[in-house]
This record gives sequence, structure tokens and C-alpha cells, in this order.
Amino acid sequence: MPRARHDISVPDLSGRLAVVTGASDGFGLGLATRLAAAGAEVVMPVRNPAKGHAAIAAIADRVPGAKISLRELDLSSLASVATLGHTLRAEGRPLHILINNAGVMDPPDRLTTADGFELQFGTNHLGHVALVAHLLPLLRAGLARVTNQLSLAARFGSINWDDLNSERSYARRRAYAQSKLAFGLFGLELDRRSRAGGWGITSNISHPGVAPTNLLAAQPHMGRNQQAIQYPLIRTLSRWGVMGTVETAVLPALLAATSPDARGGLFYGPSRFGGLSGPPAEQALYDPLRSTEDAARVWRISEELAKVSFAQPQPQPFQAG
Repeated sequence: MPRARHDISVPDLSGRLAVVTGASDGFGLGLATRLAAAGAEVVMPVRNPAKGHAAIAAIADRVPGAKISLRELDLSSLASVATLGHTLRAEGRPLHILINNAGVMDPPDRLTTADGFELQFGTNHLGHVALVAHLLPLLRAGLARVTNQLSLAARFGSINWDDLNSERSYARRRAYAQSKLAFGLFGLELDRRSRAGGWGITSNISHPGVAPTNLLAAQPHMGRNQQAIQYPLIRTLSRWGVMGTVETAVLPALLAATSPDARGGLFYGPSRFGGLSGPPAEQALYDPLRSTEDAARVWRISEELAKVSFAQPQPQPFQAG
């Protein structure tokens, strides 16, 4: 059965500065490649410099003349996030696009970040919350579009307010779903607060559907020594077109982050097979994402846990330095 092909047009992004987390492979590499091909200058914050340099070489092969640079970032360390924020603020260049794409999934045993948070909640959610807070002056100066990459798992997630760090009970998929749900609630709340406060930032959320990427491969550093049991099936269904490929799965986030028609506070994802694959389109919010009370509560708790504040002064004029 042949796989249906689809794509989107990306507007000219010349003169725009974009940051994509998790850009050394998978969806992030695909997003960085497409942004560079459209003329954007792309900053790739990476944990593994060797993978980062390999990613730059891969992008350069596909996009001659691409403007790509690396910065160091470990989202599981709030100190590392703060250092990146300081570095980019010191460079003094307004940001126009931020795609918060990086993530970890399904460590079989409960692991913690450098700051003691459950790994998935701390990396997927709190690390990105801190990143947005540290970059807020640059995002405001650039009237930026911020896109948070979720997962289908958020549809089935819930926030365990009494055990956010899974200290009493750990189930890897439940913890993953919680991290992605919290991240989505934060992204929607960011748009509401930006509109209310006149920050000039547009924030939306996306999900890639399902495609065979390294998230499902063996991850020895997380104690997962074998690929996920569903990985071979996903690869087969991807070849048949029922599930996406890396090339098609990046399209919802790409649409959300670049399209003139994409708006803040909305959700974008694949439009076929219950969101598994297909052309990107606006999606109805999953039920757990609809609560503005939960979103405001996630925002407050996340500020406290990540030790950041969004109560920023008006952005000052920036000078390149």
C-alpha cells in the first residue's frame, strides 16, 4: 500500500532567528532543516556536541549556505538552562521563533534530573518553562511565535497535584503523559498571559502524531536497553501511510511556528487516523487541556519549582554584542 505524501509551504524566514530544542536528531533535526531552508538563522541548543555537529553537517548537505549554530543545553539541569538564557541574552538578538521540541520518554525506572525532579516532568516540562522565562525579554523583543511540542499521550494525561514528581508511585507512561499535559497547559497559558499583559508573544501547541524516531529506540542512558515493543509495528504502519514519517510528523509544529494563518492558543496536529498521521491542521483541544484553572495552577507551580518568574519589566532596546 503506497504511503500518501503531503507537505506545507513555509514562508520566507530570511532575517528571522529561531531556536529549536532537541534539534540534533528526529523531529527537531527535521524542523531545524526546514527552518534553515526557508532562510531562518537557526540556533540548536544541544546536550551532546558531537551529535550537534553531525546534525549541522547533515543540514548543510541538504541546505547549502544554511545559517546554523550550536549552543550547550541540558534541559534536565536548571543551571544549564539558566546559562543558555544568559548566553543568548548577552548576545542581545531578538528571537522570532522558539520551538520547544526536545523530550525524553518512558525510562523504565524512576530517574531524576540534576535538581531532583522526576526526569520526564523535569525535562519535558520544567526545563522548557525555565527556558521560556530566561528568554522572555528576547521573545518579547522579537514578537516571537512559541510552539510547544506535545504528544498524543497528553490526551490521556492527568496532573497528580499531590505527587507531581512520582515519588509515591511511578508509572513511566503516566509520568510521560503528565509531563506533556502540563507542558501543553503552560503553552496555552503563555498565550493568555501574553495577550493580557501585552507581551507580543504568540504561543500555540502541536503534536506530531506517531512516527518511528529515536524516542522509541533503545535509550541505555535512561536504562532502556531495548527498543520499545511497539517500534517494529510503528515502522511498518509508517511505510503503509497509517502512521507518519519524520518528514511528515514535523509538519504540525512547522505549521504552528511559521504559518501566517496559525494563531495563538490553538492546537495543531495530523488530521487523519485519529491524529496518527496526515496533513497538519488545527485540532480540537484534548479535554485535559481545556481547564484554564489547571493551566493557571500549572503556571504558578512551575514558576515555583523552576525558580523563575515571568514578572519581567518592559523589554529594553537591544544592541548586538
